[in-house]
Amino acid sequence: MTSAPDQTAAATAARRRQTQDKLVRVEKAIGQLRRERGRLAVRAIAQRAGVSATFLYENTDARSLIQAAVSDSKSRHDQTTQDEHERIEATWRERALNAEGELTRAQNEILTQRQRVGELMGQLRDFEQMVPGESVQQLATENTTLKRRVHQLAQEHRALQERLEGARSNLRFADKRIADLEAQLLELQPSTLPHEG
Repeated sequence: MTSAPDQTAAATAARRRQTQDKLVRVEKAIGQLRRERGRLAVRAIAQRAGVSATFLYENTDARSLIQAAVSDSKSRHDQTTQDEHERIEATWRERALNAEGELTRAQNEILTQRQRVGELMGQLRDFEQMVPGESVQQLATENTTLKRRVHQLAQEHRALQERLEGARSNLRFADKRIADLEAQLLELQPSTLPHEG
């Protein structure tokens, strides 16, 4: 028969092997969840490893494995978040620089346009000084008079065109009438001429 201390030692060794087996399964479950980008929660790890959540809470080695995995996952997540933040910030920085460049270009364009408007206003003032206000009014009146005269001449031109067309039509009619009368005269002449003989 085996003694009690031998049985206790065998039971303790069996529990250690079972614990070691469970720890191996926990490590494997954590690795799988990481690859699948699963959530590293105690219940998810316990379910995947086929162990109880109590084992994960009570076993010091299991707790250490989970804490290390969560910490590593958090630092990886933080690094990913930081990288994403830097990428977005770089994009915004580029947009800000582009906007700043466009703003500078627009301000230069506005300055150029303002200078041009100022020059044109100065030319207008110079012109107004060269031509007194009465002269401007007189030019406007003369312009209106000339427009009326052009309109009147255009009407007279149309009337003369119509008269010319009428005269040409009458001339064609008269030419045709003359030609007809000449033809009639030629027909009458031989009979009215005295016979020689």
